[in-house]
Amino acid sequence: MTPIAHIRSLFADKFGVPRQGNLAPHVISEIVFEAPYRNPDCVRGLEGFSHLWVIWGFHCNEAAGWSPTVRPPRLGGNTRMGVFATRSPFRPNPLGLSVVKLVSVEDGFLRVSGADMVDGTPVYDIKPYVPYADIVPEATGGFTDTPRELLQVQVDCPMPRSAGEEWQAAMQEVLAQDPRPAYQQDAQRVYHVVLKPFEVSFRVVDNVAHVVAVKRV
Repeated sequence: MTPIAHIRSLFADKFGVPRQGNLAPHVISEIVFEAPYRNPDCVRGLEGFSHLWVIWGFHCNEAAGWSPTVRPPRLGGNTRMGVFATRSPFRPNPLGLSVVKLVSVEDGFLRVSGADMVDGTPVYDIKPYVPYADIVPEATGGFTDTPRELLQVQVDCPMPRSAGEEWQAAMQEVLAQDPRPAYQQDAQRVYHVVLKPFEVSFRVVDNVAHVVAVKRV
């Protein structure tokens, strides 16, 4: 498959990417079309839809292979489930599927919110989200039906002047989802997540993410 576009986002690497993008609506990304598809006719009528399905590739995992079972973070990283019963990035075909909110249609790119993708992620297709067909009120969510507890976020350091309100809101939403691996619970360990153009250092104590440093990278 040939990518039709690539993602331009805050996330420089996998660590910190929200496990559920819709819980981080202040994360604004751009879907930048490749030359053959940078044609206004390709997106004619798209502005009438509020949300999109995006089919994309786990390009950071291509050499990692796959396993019939994986350990979902939702289950603490200890219980194995079948790969097809999870949204693990380590799949036979490294394809991702996300719903994003369409913010605006621009010349050559789409601005979207809630995208859970690393900067540079290849996009293979875009389809409109159709509420009357895509919403399934009676759907069940298996082991994900129990809501994940969000962290509180406390900023214990000065913020750079150039860190605007939208970026700070995105940082809060990302950290609230607890980007740490499920098996790491060391309250003294400092973690680092890059939300361009800054690196955020934080530690987690008693379900509170304490931001201890924010510096430009």
